[in-house]
Amino acid sequence: MAERGASGGGSGGDSLDKSITLPPDEIFRNLENAKRFAIDIGGSLTKLAYYSTVQHKVAKVRSFDHPGKDMEQDHEPPYEISVQEEITARLHFIKFENTYMEACLDFIRDHLVNTETKVIQATGGGAYKFKDLIEEKLRLKVDKEDVMTCLIKGCNFVLKNIPHEAFMYQKDSDPEFRFQTNHPNIFPYLLVNIGSGVSIVKVETEDRFEWIGGSSIGGGTFWGLGALLTKTKKFDELLQLASKGRHANVDMLVQDIYGGAHQTLGLSGNLIASSFGKSATADREFSKEDMAKSLLHMISNDIGQLACLYAKLHGLDRVYFGGFFIRGHPVTMRTITYSINFFSKGEVQALFLRHEGYLGAIGAFLKGAEQDSPNQYSWGENYAASSGLMSTSPELCPTQRARSGTFDLLEMDRLERPLVNLPLLLDPSSYVPDTVDLTDDALARQYWLTCFEEALDGVVKRAVASQPESVDAAERAEKFRQKYWSKLQTLRHQPFAYGTLTVRSLLDTREHCLNEFNFPDPYSKVKQKENGLALKCFQSVTRSLDSLGWEERQLALVKGLLAGNVFDWGAKAVSDVLESDPQFGFEEAKRKLQERPWLVDSYTRWLQRLKGPPHKCALIFADNSGIDIILGVFPFVRELLFRGTEVILACNSGPALNDVTYSESLIVAERIAAMDPIICSALREDRLLLVQTGSSSPCLDLSRLDKGLAVLVRERGADLVVIEGMGRAIHTNYHALLCCESLKLAVVKNAWLAERLGGQLFSVIFKYEVPTQ
Repeated sequence: MAERGASGGGSGGDSLDKSITLPPDEIFRNLENAKRFAIDIGGSLTKLAYYSTVQHKVAKVRSFDHPGKDMEQDHEPPYEISVQEEITARLHFIKFENTYMEACLDFIRDHLVNTETKVIQATGGGAYKFKDLIEEKLRLKVDKEDVMTCLIKGCNFVLKNIPHEAFMYQKDSDPEFRFQTNHPNIFPYLLVNIGSGVSIVKVETEDRFEWIGGSSIGGGTFWGLGALLTKTKKFDELLQLASKGRHANVDMLVQDIYGGAHQTLGLSGNLIASSFGKSATADREFSKEDMAKSLLHMISNDIGQLACLYAKLHGLDRVYFGGFFIRGHPVTMRTITYSINFFSKGEVQALFLRHEGYLGAIGAFLKGAEQDSPNQYSWGENYAASSGLMSTSPELCPTQRARSGTFDLLEMDRLERPLVNLPLLLDPSSYVPDTVDLTDDALARQYWLTCFEEALDGVVKRAVASQPESVDAAERAEKFRQKYWSKLQTLRHQPFAYGTLTVRSLLDTREHCLNEFNFPDPYSKVKQKENGLALKCFQSVTRSLDSLGWEERQLALVKGLLAGNVFDWGAKAVSDVLESDPQFGFEEAKRKLQERPWLVDSYTRWLQRLKGPPHKCALIFADNSGIDIILGVFPFVRELLFRGTEVILACNSGPALNDVTYSESLIVAERIAAMDPIICSALREDRLLLVQTGSSSPCLDLSRLDKGLAVLVRERGADLVVIEGMGRAIHTNYHALLCCESLKLAVVKNAWLAERLGGQLFSVIFKYEVPTQ
């Protein structure tokens, strides 16, 4: 993967440029705008954290100063677009070997420009050892923080802000990582930190935790005894030996004591009866590998049993393991998992964290930044600049774990507003946004990765075309291509690198990479043009609808919604048509639709429901700009308003493909209101409310929505949710259970997906669901 450094050592006095292959400014990014620092120094690894302000381009839309200007000439656009600079906050976390400490500090010192702080928060055992060096190099005062407090703060932060942070490790699965959906309430849990010894902490709230136990037999014991037994001094080498060993050559098993009689006792013959038991009676030499494996099992089983006992004593079923002993090593995760499963009889889960190594640095940073209230915001992982779990370069063997000389990176972007669950989810704790887990489904994974690779040229072309005045657009677009291609190759080898792999995560990674190279909205001009054309057709469409009888009109409205949803530039089958036939419009899209009965067809039930009393309030998640929002969604909204139903229309906060954004929807609604009295009065009387989702994705995660939207849904008593579009209603939320009525509708614009669902290209999904009483 492009973010990784070279393997090999480096002395503290070497220049950073000579020590690693990546340019230092790709590791310590945006250092000139760094504001605050924290550092966590362990026995062999240092984790640096800093906060920076990032200036990036955003596409802004606004109405012309003179309303109606766009109506004077057919070719005039409905609004103007400008690209502006915007400043946002970003957290950077970098992990590197202590051997690079001095070179890294030199580089940071030489590039610090705008730092506001004179203090660096420090935690970990090495905070004492390197205190003088840090103060001398950076001219910042080292303020030491409590190790356990930092770990807990860091753990809370990643569990709240990174949806696929926690995972189970399953040795014989492919892949071996099983990611957990974050529970909306992360508390209480048990944190078992395995460093030199073992600390067991019960965490009850953000600020309340208690050390409830521990053991002196931990990672240091494994390392120390392992060094005595094998003469191997390096921890990672000791684990490498253990991974090749056979513990049964050294340990006494149940079958060694009872022979075949162990079955009458209800015990497995392969259970360890006595660690190192055979070494007392055997007069032969044991291999280093076998002794290391036996030692690893002995330590892990002891820790696993201890963790189980404390979990049961305190009634906890979530146990997170971290610390130097774990460090993402498969062999330690495997033995810990086995031990927990055995002693708890499967009642307690051993959970590990993708960013376990950063917990101390994150916590130290949060301690130092309390006056900025970082916890009042939501944060999102920036896939474009973060190293994946166990990532290595694509050309290397996927299982290779080259640890020396690597620089791991994690970046988190601050989101504008806090994100929360949709209050209408039936069970937020079991909600899974994504329909297909590509980590599990190898066939689907290969198809979608190839699909995104093949679409890359088109995205690059669109990005360049969106900035015709920019002299370096082609150069930046090529850098985007290389970055995203590199991510796709990493995910081919390690689909678990960024959590559960889904179509949504592939789309989001692409958007992150586009933003990375200052292509904030490649489809802005396409959307502007399509919105302008669709607005000119709005009145003729509504006049046609109003001329129909009631029952005929309801079907026409639904077909209009579906036909509008065809206009999706993210679907190759559609973009090919739109590129080759500029005259392809609303009526042509209607003719593309599958005839009834549709692939999923609940329309008859929906029609019956419409014959009953009106809904109190409908929440509608819109999809595409242009024909979709203007000729599909707004006529549907208009009919609901006419029935006496209030409407909350939710659009993306930021751009993604040709999806309509909140700021674009405000202008579109203003233009429609000038033409339509129903929409006009509904906006004026707050019966039609336009809100932002908090998302910048073509898909929809109902567990991470803008808090203002959630408040409004509660206040208005929303009793109908309408989700439209392939990304929002098929790739995500197809199986989502809500506690109110819902409509999920989309046109399947991908032939492979259509076949998977049992249909053909342009098949229709119309799924009306009523919760079971």
